[in-house]
Amino acid sequence: MLEECRLCGRQCGVNRLAGESGKCRITNQAVVSSYGPHFGEEAPLVGMHGSGTIFFTYCNLRCVFCQNYTISQLGEGHEVSREELARIKLSLQAGGCHNINLVSPTHVVPYILDALELAASMGLYLPLVYNTGGYDSLETLKLLDGIVDIYMPDMKYADEKTAEQLSGIKNYPEVNRAAIKEMHRQVGDLQINQQGVAQRGLLVRHLVLPNQLAGTQEIVRFLAQEVSTHTYVNIMAQYRPSYKAHNVPPVSRPLLREEFTEAIELARQQGLDRLDKDYSPLPFRLIVR
Repeated sequence: MLEECRLCGRQCGVNRLAGESGKCRITNQAVVSSYGPHFGEEAPLVGMHGSGTIFFTYCNLRCVFCQNYTISQLGEGHEVSREELARIKLSLQAGGCHNINLVSPTHVVPYILDALELAASMGLYLPLVYNTGGYDSLETLKLLDGIVDIYMPDMKYADEKTAEQLSGIKNYPEVNRAAIKEMHRQVGDLQINQQGVAQRGLLVRHLVLPNQLAGTQEIVRFLAQEVSTHTYVNIMAQYRPSYKAHNVPPVSRPLLREEFTEAIELARQQGLDRLDKDYSPLPFRLIVR
């Protein structure tokens, strides 16, 4: 697949084994920005001891509002060998983390799997979290069947033109929905143990954008009608203009309280009641006018 790269929805077709790079700018080695226990993730991932996150550098998306743009767009990080990546995973386990949380893994799946084989032989046993922007090819996802325990994809947009304008990608809704269905086929609804920690399943993130640009109504309808009404969803309120968003009028302002309230109500109307936070009463501090 790397000889004619088709790891993600872009299908760049470059020969990464020969040192070529496509839109993700990665060739034949993964780049890591940082790693460690993370306590700001969804509640079932964090538990008592944190989610063991590994932030991979670069991304297959070009979101104009990315809050981590120094990592995803500017390339903050350093190359890691198979052995170093395996050691990182094992160190997170030794630190008591509940899972290995692979952030932006789509463009480096082969390197993750290569290091995983080594780490597993050295005693890695934690659940793997595939934390993705949701622009994943079915071919790549099928390679992960039986390996990934928890899928945590974004559902960013319901409209193709909006996705192209704000993230520089084509056919996002089509690719994203097919990916979500495949992820759910593999792992089912999110399973949480008695300690409140996720063990397996699908967890969907949806960032509410100003001016209804994310297409929340269509997305929650899709999840309820074509995936499962028991889908665990994190509807996120933290949008603020970052990176280049200040120069893009539709997303150049923060989210309004009423826009987020509407998104929560739309989810509830579709019967989606496994929401990551208790939004009743809705905390005003989540929204900045």
